[in-house]
Amino acid sequence: MQLNLSGHHLEITPRTRKYASNKFKRIKRHFSRVTQIHCVLSAEKSHYKAEATVHLSQGRLYADAVRHDLRAALDELVDKLDRQVRRHKEKLADHRAREAPHHGLT
Repeated sequence: MQLNLSGHHLEITPRTRKYASNKFKRIKRHFSRVTQIHCVLSAEKSHYKAEATVHLSQGRLYADAVRHDLRAALDELVDKLDRQVRRHKEKLADHRAREAPHHGLT
């Protein structure tokens, strides 16, 4: 998994980069087919915005979060993406289960 982290009106410190990297590992742990994550952190007047696009082997997921604290915005963003990834994984599993042939006696 490749993590691209960039800042808009905000400098990405090594501490912030490490924090974000550790948070995004949770997504990789739940779904191994994550190929790339592009995350943009931005500072506005009174709040921080975190947005990310997760590239999967079979599609893309997007989420954003706005909070007064940068870490809180990152936490909320990862929570949203984690829910989307788990939902995507469940849909793939359900789809495969429905395609299985039924060889039972009827």
